[in-house]
Amino acid sequence: MKQALLLSFLYLLTCTALIAQKSEVTLKVIDGTNEQPIEFATIFITPCECGGATDEKGTLQMNLEEGAYQITSSNLGYTTDTTFATIPATNAIEIKLYPQGYDLETITVVGEDNRLNIERTELGIQQLNANQIRALPTAIGEIDILRSLTMLSGVGSAGEASNGVSVRGGSLDQNLILLDGAPIFNPTHLFGVFSVFTPDAVSAVELYKANLPAKFGGRITSVMDVRVKNPNTEKFKLSGGIGLVSSRIAVETPIVKKKLSLLASARVSNSDLLFTTIERLKNTKAQFQDATIKLSWKASDRDNIFWTGFYSHDFYQLDINSNINSIIASSNQFDYTSLNNTINWLRTFKNNATLQTNFVTSNYDPSILFPQAESDNVIRYDSRIRYRSVFSEYSQSLGNTLDISAGVQGIQNILSPGQLIPGTEDGLEEVVLPDENGFELSGFANFDWTPNDRLAVSGGLRYTQFLLVGAAEEATYASNARREIVDITSFGQGEIVATYGGLEPRLGIRLKTSESASVKLGYAYTRQYLQNIYNSTTPLPTSRWKMSDRYIQPQTGNTYSAGFYKNLKNNTITFSAEGYYSTIENVVDYKAGADFFLQPFIEQDIVQAQGRSYGLEFNFAKPQGVWNGWFNYTWARSLRRTDEVDFRSQINANDWFPSDFDRPHVFNGTINFEANEFNTFSFNLVYQTGRPYTVANAVFEINEFNVPIFLERNNSRLPDYHRLDFSWRIHNISTKTEKRWKGDWIFTIYNLYGRKNAYNIYYQNRQDGDFGSIFGASPLGAYQLSIFRSALVSLSYSFVFE
Repeated sequence: MKQALLLSFLYLLTCTALIAQKSEVTLKVIDGTNEQPIEFATIFITPCECGGATDEKGTLQMNLEEGAYQITSSNLGYTTDTTFATIPATNAIEIKLYPQGYDLETITVVGEDNRLNIERTELGIQQLNANQIRALPTAIGEIDILRSLTMLSGVGSAGEASNGVSVRGGSLDQNLILLDGAPIFNPTHLFGVFSVFTPDAVSAVELYKANLPAKFGGRITSVMDVRVKNPNTEKFKLSGGIGLVSSRIAVETPIVKKKLSLLASARVSNSDLLFTTIERLKNTKAQFQDATIKLSWKASDRDNIFWTGFYSHDFYQLDINSNINSIIASSNQFDYTSLNNTINWLRTFKNNATLQTNFVTSNYDPSILFPQAESDNVIRYDSRIRYRSVFSEYSQSLGNTLDISAGVQGIQNILSPGQLIPGTEDGLEEVVLPDENGFELSGFANFDWTPNDRLAVSGGLRYTQFLLVGAAEEATYASNARREIVDITSFGQGEIVATYGGLEPRLGIRLKTSESASVKLGYAYTRQYLQNIYNSTTPLPTSRWKMSDRYIQPQTGNTYSAGFYKNLKNNTITFSAEGYYSTIENVVDYKAGADFFLQPFIEQDIVQAQGRSYGLEFNFAKPQGVWNGWFNYTWARSLRRTDEVDFRSQINANDWFPSDFDRPHVFNGTINFEANEFNTFSFNLVYQTGRPYTVANAVFEINEFNVPIFLERNNSRLPDYHRLDFSWRIHNISTKTEKRWKGDWIFTIYNLYGRKNAYNIYYQNRQDGDFGSIFGASPLGAYQLSIFRSALVSLSYSFVFE
């Protein structure tokens, strides 16, 4: 009897031990169309009520007890998959998610996956995929990344036609914009109306605006990481669209099935056809093209190699007379080109590790052309940027609680600031400004540590050494305040002109207060050695780029952020509140009356100021359902202050003044109504405080001509900006379920109620008859410039054939 009891006890103990024993299970999520890993996919497992998000390799490792499990996987832009598995019979589980495409398209409007909103340690990350971007109403029916981003909190622009985006009140050049790792120096067409990214080639975009990962450097405000989709490895796909402003086409095709595949996408403008129908614009031209090509080669089971090529070209002709050194030009022409190449080699190892190596070139060539009146001669002003980079990062998962990565990066920038080519004009001399040659050598490391379900910490450290080398010339001044040249020093080829460097720490902490709520804290210190200098509200494509040197110090920024995140109703509704405070040193600004055109020593017209930005961002989103959408409200300030002794260099007497991107109140809202499988209706509502601008403090008369006096900068504001947009998407009218050709008609009304939003207000002597009460007794008249003065109605057609 005792033996029987003992055997029974040992049997129960053994069973209990076996039941409690856990097995390590590797879950991998891949795209079912091209077998590429899907990062940040959400995995939820029952009955353990556990899970998490996949890493950059598309994998998640879990320790699970023996038993049967239901595994639910989802990601933005993909269908949801439910898989059943038995542990330990299965220790490696591969899950395929398929793009939602057109038949299953839903409009997800949150910046992140619902659960990632709670789980991630980083703050200020917002993500859009191709389906979300296509769903938003846009100007003239054009799909556009930058305009989609301005519907998110903390992201704005200078106006309807501004060249780029401002993130949390930062300058346009303080954003690092990457396309598959290659920088984009001018991200817009038509002076800011559209972005340069070929729409059908983009898979997703991530915007980092708080504690930046340590692998990113060189900009102090944000990183916009635009990713080109990986081409389909198994079947042919054709897509494109026809619109009023542009037409586009994209092809995806396997070359060697499951080994080598190609994506080629291109877009050309039709805008010249519109200008010819308007009498006052018949001599205006605006042409643009862009193209993206990506090759994907699976060299082995562990090696994937990708090549991405990008091309963008713009040509504009403005029908205005101008002069250069008293020589009259019949028009102004702008011609600029971007050409990028990226080779990305991804190597995976057995120990849950990867090695990613990138080789990048980026070339930017902007020019201004002045066709000489009554002559065949064309005067040219050329400049260029040559960027070269090598980047390598090793990443490894050490169990379920710790991920580490480390890497190095070397960057070379060669700037050609300006060259004036007079052609056959004898009255002008050729001017060539010397090149600037700079190197950034960086090392970085990052970790993500999750000691338990509640706490997660991510930290990073980046060190960068910047070198400006010759050949170069440097001016010596009698006084830094007055900048009067007394001598010029020459540096030989390869000789060090200036050097800067230091550590850049990054930190993020996440504490889950419940399964549906978390609190996060973040910090980032950043440096910027390359800046874009301009003396207008938004830079022209030909605005001056400048490296840090002896007189122009690197910009540095400290950003502190905190946030609260809450999901409601079983993760169907998300809410977040984020606050931030940033301090910036050495912000580049310009002196009154600055002229940068062909200036060899540009520091004479530059001041470096202090900056500070702070704000609160509130987001509320309902991602799914027949009615879905989001609302966000931002209260924020962006201020600048100089600390100059010389009165001529001071701005607003060294007092704090609002920057060009100071907008205290911003509200964005999007509502989508999915009436049925064929019809989706969308509305965008935008409200922003008017941006700052400068008004004259007084007017005096010289030779019967009224001259304004400007003593302050940004001392007034434009009227508040608001706009309502509407779109109606009619999807795949045919009821055939197996139809290979699928098309959408998109009807858009941009600026539905015809708001005449002010782009600028300028002053000039009143014309005869301008004696209305709006001017009062002033000898100057105020005139408002609006880019869009009425509603813009458009109709476009998009298609997919596969």
